[in-house]
Amino acid sequence: MRRRSLLAVVAAALALTVTAGLALTGCGSARMAALHANCTTKGLRWQLTVLKKKPHTEQREARLSIANTGAGPCVFQGFPLFEVHVGKGPESDAEGHGKALPIDLGRGGTVLAALRYRDCPGSTPPSAAMVSNDRAVVAAPRDYRGAQLVEARDEKGKRLRMTLCADRIWMDPPREAAE
Repeated sequence: MRRRSLLAVVAAALALTVTAGLALTGCGSARMAALHANCTTKGLRWQLTVLKKKPHTEQREARLSIANTGAGPCVFQGFPLFEVHVGKGPESDAEGHGKALPIDLGRGGTVLAALRYRDCPGSTPPSAAMVSNDRAVVAAPRDYRGAQLVEARDEKGKRLRMTLCADRIWMDPPREAAE
């Protein structure tokens, strides 16, 4: 009889531990991501903020904010498409660095991706390697056919022209924004 009651106590403790673990992982976990469809470009709101240039550096930093405006949660899985073009001429493309983990993005949730690029000094004459535009092409991972344009803005919200002196933009792995 004692053995049965000891087994019942152990089973109850195990059930409580599993239930608490599921409550802690919540909807933002990678486990829950398997239950939702991938995010689509049209179900996301994009914002590109170019940060103030640090003195004595050639690198410029920017932040790509991506908010889920779709009807429900979706999985943001991978690096988004990010390109700056000069018409059909030169372009500078983002290249992801690091490992992008799947993010279960609830409705209204936001993902951030840090960008770094080589900024051309204002005195640089135009060249074939220079890409200058106030818009970028963006798309959700695995949804490149739905690409959209996003305007570059400074930290105060004023429209800003990005001038890149390289064909690569470095992108950190997307991460979920703190609420």
